[in-house]
Amino acid sequence: MPKKRSGGGTSPTQQAAKFLGVSVLAGAVMAGIALPAAGALGLAAKGSVQSFDDLPANLKSPQLSQRTTILDSDGGQIATVYSRDRTVVDLKAVSPYMQKAIVAIEDSRFYQHGAVDLKGVLRALNKNAQSGGVSEGASTLTQQLVKNYFIEEAGNDPTKVAQATQQTLGRKIRELKYAIQLEEKLGKKKILENYLNITFFGQQAYGVEAASQRYFSKHAKDLNLQESALLAGIVQSPSSFDPTNHPEQAKKRRNTVLMRMAQVHDISRAEADKAEKTPLGLKVSRPKNGCITAVKGAGFFCDYVREVFLNDETFGKTRAARAKVWNRGGLTIRTTLDPKAQESAQASIKDHVNKSDSVATAATIVEPGTGKILAMGQSRPYGFQKHETQINLSVNQNMGGGAGYQPGSTFKPIVAAAALEGGKSATQTYSSPYEMEYPSPVSVCDGKKWVNSDGTKLTNENESEHGPYGMKEATAKSVNTYYVQLISDIGICPVTEMAKKMGVQRADGDKITQAPSIALGTQEMSPLTMASAYATFASRGTYCTPIAIEAITQKIGDEKKSLPVPKTKCSRAMSEKTADTVNTLLKGVVEDGTGTQAGLGDRPSAGKTGTTDYRYAAWFVGYTPNMAGAVWVGDPAHKRRMVDISIGGQWHAKVFGGEVPGPIWRDMMSGALEGKEAPDFHLVNIPDGKRDKGDDNNKGRDKGRGDGDNGDNDPLGGLLGGFTNGGFTNGGGANGGNGNGGAAGGATVGTNAGTSSPDPDPTFSLPEGWFQGQDGGGNGNIQGNGNGNGGQTG
Repeated sequence: MPKKRSGGGTSPTQQAAKFLGVSVLAGAVMAGIALPAAGALGLAAKGSVQSFDDLPANLKSPQLSQRTTILDSDGGQIATVYSRDRTVVDLKAVSPYMQKAIVAIEDSRFYQHGAVDLKGVLRALNKNAQSGGVSEGASTLTQQLVKNYFIEEAGNDPTKVAQATQQTLGRKIRELKYAIQLEEKLGKKKILENYLNITFFGQQAYGVEAASQRYFSKHAKDLNLQESALLAGIVQSPSSFDPTNHPEQAKKRRNTVLMRMAQVHDISRAEADKAEKTPLGLKVSRPKNGCITAVKGAGFFCDYVREVFLNDETFGKTRAARAKVWNRGGLTIRTTLDPKAQESAQASIKDHVNKSDSVATAATIVEPGTGKILAMGQSRPYGFQKHETQINLSVNQNMGGGAGYQPGSTFKPIVAAAALEGGKSATQTYSSPYEMEYPSPVSVCDGKKWVNSDGTKLTNENESEHGPYGMKEATAKSVNTYYVQLISDIGICPVTEMAKKMGVQRADGDKITQAPSIALGTQEMSPLTMASAYATFASRGTYCTPIAIEAITQKIGDEKKSLPVPKTKCSRAMSEKTADTVNTLLKGVVEDGTGTQAGLGDRPSAGKTGTTDYRYAAWFVGYTPNMAGAVWVGDPAHKRRMVDISIGGQWHAKVFGGEVPGPIWRDMMSGALEGKEAPDFHLVNIPDGKRDKGDDNNKGRDKGRGDGDNGDNDPLGGLLGGFTNGGFTNGGGANGGNGNGGAAGGATVGTNAGTSSPDPDPTFSLPEGWFQGQDGGGNGNIQGNGNGNGGQTG
């Protein structure tokens, strides 16, 4: 390549000797003579030049690095990523003007000489000797192609790049031998095609197609004369002749190319003069590289795909080997991302949480039974500006995520599954007081015991939550003390083993702590982990590892081949009966428990709310038989408590899992599931638990929040229900025994008890235990035929 270089401290006489040496060497090569490692002309410093015949016989053309295109499951483009922006094209897809321009300015005798242009060497030698420097080089296009091969192989390694471009006779000798091979093997047209595809044109553009798109926003086949001359001129010094930063220098260089094209009779002088008078005519397209350009907020999913590629041994034995394949690019990756689900997730996030809020949200949807990740989004966009981040809040730390977030009560169904799988009944009852010490000792996996040595206590959300409770009611109300008693009863090991079977792991990679507090969700998890775990319930007990890639094709030269991709691994985590029982429990959560604001209404759904201590995080994780999704809201830095806080423009005195993440989940899933079938769960009958009639601790304080039994048609039962469940105490809910228990107790005995008045002061009292009442309470009327979700024993 004719570049003007400084003498580098070498005298004109020494430079002349080097060029003479090259010319003599070139002649010797053409004659097929093997040269010694050192000669009279001083061609070699120690070790710098090998015998020509000692060089490897064949030059292996590198696979040129190209763009990688990431697609969604429908084939729509998510993003393009590349280490080098290049699109390889055939010579016939390059404008004839461009072909002539590059030959004219870089190697005008290209079609007349062989691999080495001896005439060009002698001409350069003469000019350089006269100028006292190196004003003209003598490399042919074929030699330049060889050098670019070495640069391409060096990749982004600065040491290897320096070796590939060093100005030594050793490199020149390698270029000469391999240039001869390429001339014999490829022929002139293929050499020109390869050169146009490999060379650097500045502005991150490698190859003529990328350069044409970058500077003129058109294909290389559509370049006109002056555009072709401009690009051909850039090659000598992409930074000096960059038309976007140095337009005057670029224009002068372009006109030099036009003049040279006229001199070698590729164009007429008139054509050259006309083209020289035209403006540069730039129509620059900025580089669109990387996951930051992803559509529909899928930047984090795009980044997750890259992490999967770099971490999975399916794509290579070592990370370095996998990185090499990724950086070479030329891949078309079809992913599992459902465009409709992704769009719905991002729309819901945007509607409920602002990117400038002091807290963030992340949401993920997976498909039960396949492990396919259908959507992944968050409120803080992928980027480098204020209120943006590169941390994927949906995934584990080793996949580009953070350290995770405590899932709170969304972990409780895993405890329930472990207990059910171990033989516990869904009607299992515990005293479940408002406050208690952690039971001790409790068995753990290593055969030892966990001991509450410092008397650590826990409480429920509020004082009205106290037992005894059965599993159904305790799950709907998310009763902490119930689940701590349950895990202490069955032991910690069955729970951690169940978690492992469901793919549940800490986001930071550490082991789950062996302590009863894990029942309350104290171990940091990611939304993808929780969505995949709940998909196990949706698929009736089968856990499938999450996957993001469905197929990959790789372009090598003119051929495409398919690459193997990691497959989901599905295994049974629990029996269908256990899963069906959990589904029944969690369906109750969204129907009349803490998750009612997440209910989908027109299709069966199930799920669980979660709110952590001090409200650093709030969750809703839920599912239908065909989709499972997790939504987390909180401060990624674990510093902002969600009390007295504005989220998405709405003020919250306290954030609960059901009131902020719940609606995000509802809207996200509603859009994602639109038009899809609405299958039901396989439900089981779980009888409502009966209160211990000897328990006088309740005294009506539950205020109708529980799940009562159906009232009967017995007049006496209705009368007693009116007295005890809807009357003098706080048992009746806002609608009495009609299923929507609330804070207000009834003030009137018998008729419409507990409709709307505040907690009454009874006008008289009955001896404790005189009436134990009904477990569910009716409508408070004489017939007592309510539907069973009224106040608890008053």
